[in-house]
This record gives sequence, structure tokens and C-alpha cells, in this order.
Amino acid sequence: MKFGSGLPHVLRSLAYLSPPVIVVVVASYAFCIPTWATILLSIASLPAYVASRIWYRYWDQRRRAAAIGAAFPPGYNGVKLGNLDLLVKLRDGFQNGYLADGFNDGHAKMGGTFNMRLLWDNRIVTYDANVIKAVLATDFSNFIKGERFRAYVYSVLGTGVFNADGDRWRFHRQMTRPFFSRDRISHFDIFEENAEPAITKMRERFREGHAVDFQDVVFRFTLDSASAFLFGTNINHLASALPYPPNSPLAATNDDEKTPAGRFSRAFNRAQFTIAGRGRIGYIWPFLEIFKDKTEDDMKIVNDFLNPIVHGAIEKYLGEKADGLHDKSDPEEVKDDETLLEHMVRRTTDPVILRDEILNILVAGRDTTAGTLTFAVYFMSMYPHTLQRLRKEILETVGPSRRPDYDDIKNMKYLRAFLNEVLRLYPAVPLNVRYAVKDTVLPNPDPNGLPFFVPAGAPVTYSVLLMQRRIDYWGEDAQVFDPDRWLDDRIKYFLDNPFIFLPFNGGPRMCIGQQFAYNEMSFFLIRLLQNFSDMELQLDLQTLPPKEWAQFPGRKGMDKFFPKAHLTAYAKDGLWVKMKEADSDAEA
Repeated sequence: MKFGSGLPHVLRSLAYLSPPVIVVVVASYAFCIPTWATILLSIASLPAYVASRIWYRYWDQRRRAAAIGAAFPPGYNGVKLGNLDLLVKLRDGFQNGYLADGFNDGHAKMGGTFNMRLLWDNRIVTYDANVIKAVLATDFSNFIKGERFRAYVYSVLGTGVFNADGDRWRFHRQMTRPFFSRDRISHFDIFEENAEPAITKMRERFREGHAVDFQDVVFRFTLDSASAFLFGTNINHLASALPYPPNSPLAATNDDEKTPAGRFSRAFNRAQFTIAGRGRIGYIWPFLEIFKDKTEDDMKIVNDFLNPIVHGAIEKYLGEKADGLHDKSDPEEVKDDETLLEHMVRRTTDPVILRDEILNILVAGRDTTAGTLTFAVYFMSMYPHTLQRLRKEILETVGPSRRPDYDDIKNMKYLRAFLNEVLRLYPAVPLNVRYAVKDTVLPNPDPNGLPFFVPAGAPVTYSVLLMQRRIDYWGEDAQVFDPDRWLDDRIKYFLDNPFIFLPFNGGPRMCIGQQFAYNEMSFFLIRLLQNFSDMELQLDLQTLPPKEWAQFPGRKGMDKFFPKAHLTAYAKDGLWVKMKEADSDAEA
């Protein structure tokens, strides 16, 4: 019989529960207790033992908090034992609710930071910028990804950079940093090579009278661009046909999974959704995967796709090494013409380490950028005046056809403000988590209150999405989409406290590909708006939010698409749009 990845964690839990049973069994032999009584006592001892352990742990944590002059954040409690109702609410919200709803309800009742004790396990939750700053920057060394995080993402992310701490994280960081220098990220040939077929395919569908799932297009564009940039192999997902809208008779021909790149992309999406679900329900996830790892089938597809790329790079390097081409090369030196994968192969030829790392980088290179471009087109569809203002700046800077360069993008102030506003309302990573290495404290916004205590090993979940929509940080119009806030006096909110805007994380783990992402998104939007002058969201094709959401304030009640997230944010079932071709002759 084959077992899943949850089995080792379950066995450790059983070992945790074994002491009272062992004591009862030993006592039964010593005192000649009947078998039936031994069984009853063994069963009864388990809840008593667990309850006593929970009580002692909580008492000990409060004692340690008092010893350093701190106290737990206010508790957000449900009505069922162990806050089971809150756990179910988090699970249901992840599957069917709005982004971060389960945590937002807690903030509405308890404030910026609270303790949600799920099944008696501490989970500190925050959207307080000062607390997040402490976790990511000022107390960086005391907050790590941790073993619990690694346990539930390992089957997908392995030993890659997003799953690493300490020396391993520094190794990955130092190895990848040179590939995001200004010189490397200002060469736009790869963007052009993939933007052109993406826009061509959209134009063809629009001329046929069909809507296009823009999210599908940009996931292909970013996957092809990232693969070419990072390991010199264009996955070429854009070569396969775009899906037809669900109301078209031709929708029956949709089958992206017939192509290797399509199978890889969809399997990777499903695997990410699985590990994100593990994180939402906490340490009980292994009990749901005792007999089968839920990522196993999807990761087989992913690994079967990546393995030939990795092994090809290894064989190429070993062949060159046998010919003496690397005898005098420093493995830490970055050559001008080498890709990230080629550079990594000179550091290690372990195929698992190499595969894990390129998969981690693909998450950043594909998912985050594609999600942001999707939300960008959504906002342009909903706010036509924003689209026209963007086109005006683009046409005045590069005209209707010239390819933009690094300086062009740098000089487009409204385009940068637009992207920042998209990232403010829909950051690519809405939720994240760190684990405390040792007992520590976090700032309490109440100057008369005690610092918030965080016991060693406790997770601190923080929501950039909720923080970036706070009225007290961004003003009364915080929920309103308005790129001008980055150009007028409202910029003071950000300048006074830069940690209220963290779409690329903050502190030492800030995304090193930030400028690469801005360049890629800007380049694609410029090319898009050089070719199309108007766009419209197709509400009859779109997966819309539940009607009852309209009664809620803020973006939840405003938006006309269903935002979802696994590791990163995306639009549920895509973003279906139609676009009007630009009259290039009139604009020349």
C-alpha cells in the first residue's frame, strides 16, 4: 500500500499521544487491571492528557510573556470547541469566499493584530504595518519560513528559495541576484519575442468576433518569457491555440492539456492550490493526506516536463567540462552569455536541487506578473478614462509602433502610478506567513498597552492585501482605484511610511526581481495599448462574484470578477474581454 506525504506527520502525532496509553498499559500489568478496564482507561486518558498538555502550554506561554513584560494579542474566538467554526470558515473562505475574508472579519472585531487559536494552536494574524515591518525587517532574523511552512509546501517547492531559510536562502539569493542587474533586465528582446505572438493571437480572435481570456494569454506570455530568460528554453505555450469562450460552439475544441506546456501549466496551478489549502487549515492537513499526497499526480506532470530541461543542461555542462572548457572557470563567476540554469549547473549537478530552484523562480516569473497584468486589464476595462490616459502617455512617448526601451518606461510616470495602484489593491501575494524562532514581542499600537507576545514556533500571518486597503493608512478613498494618488499630495501616506505598500515584500527578503517585473508588465501594456484602443469586460462570460457580495463595502462589493488566490492571486475562471483595434494610421 502506498502512503501520502501526510503519514510521517500523523505518526509523529501518534507518538505525541502515546505516553498516557503506555502508562495505562504498564499499570494494568502491575496492578492486574482487567482488559476491558485497560481499554476504557486508555481511551479516557487521551483527552485528559491532551487537555492537560494544552493547559500547561498556555499557562507556560503566559508565564513567559509576563516575564518579559508582554501579553498575547487579543483573542479572536469562535463559538465551538477549539475554534473549530473559525477553522471551517477559513477553509470555506479559501474555496468559495473573497480574499482574506476569514481574517478580515477578525480585524473588524479585534483590531490590527489578534490571536486566532485554531485547535488550541496560536496563530497571530496582523495587517498592522508596524508589526509587519518588525517581522520582515527590524526583527528579520527571528522570523523564518520554518519547518511547518516547509512541511506543507515541500512536495511542490522542494528546497527552492521560497522554501529556504538561513544559509540555504542566502545561497539561493546570492546565486540569482546577478541575473536581475540593470544590464540584464533592460534587454527587452525576450519580451518582444513573446508579446508579439500573444497580441497577434488576441487580434485574430477579436476579428473572428470572439472574446479572449486575457488571463490565459498573459500566463502563457509570462511563462514563455520567464523560461527563456531564466534557463534559455522557451516553453512556447503561446504556440498552442487560445481557448474559445464557453458560450461558443467551438469551446468543445478547447483542450490546452493536449500540449505539454498546457499540461505543465495547469498541473502546476492545481498543485499550488493544494499546498495553499494545506496552509489555511494548519497542522491538521496531514490527516487528510495519510494515504495519498494530493500534489503527487500534478507534480509528476510538472517534473516530467522540467526533468528533460534540467538533465539537458547537466549533460551539456558535463560534456563541456570533459572537453576542458570549464577547467579555469570560477563556479561563482557569472558569465555574460549564460542563463540562470547554466550558472546553477556550474555550482551543482544535483537534478532535484536544480529543478526545485527553477520551479521556485517560475512562480515569481510567471504567476505574480500574470496576475498583476490580469488585474491591470480588468481596471482598464472598468475605468475607460484610465485606459485613454495611459494610451495618451504611451503614444506621446513611443508612438503607435516603436518598441519601448528602458528609459521610455522609466519616464512614463502615469504608467508606473497605474501599476502601483493595481498592486496596491490586488497585490500578487495577498497573504504570507513567518514563524518565530524564539519568544519575542511585536509592537502594540496602543501606547498604554503591553507589547504583543509571540511564543517560539508560533506563526505570524500577515495580509498585504488588507493592509494596503486600510483607510487610516491611505485616506478615506483607500478602496477606490485612483492612480493619481501616486502623483498628487496623497503620496505623503506612502512617503511617511513605505511599509504600508509591500507588493514585492519588504526587508532582506524583498523580491530581487521587482524591477524586472515592472519592466515586463510595462512593456506588455505598452505593446497592448499600441495595438488596442478600447477594451470591455464580457460580463456574460465572466465568473461573477455572488450577488450578495454587492452589499459589502469596498472592493468586495464593487468588483465584477471573482478574485482567488493559491500562492498568488488570480481571477477565477479567467478574465474574458473584447478589445478594439487601434487606428494606427490616424495616430501616426
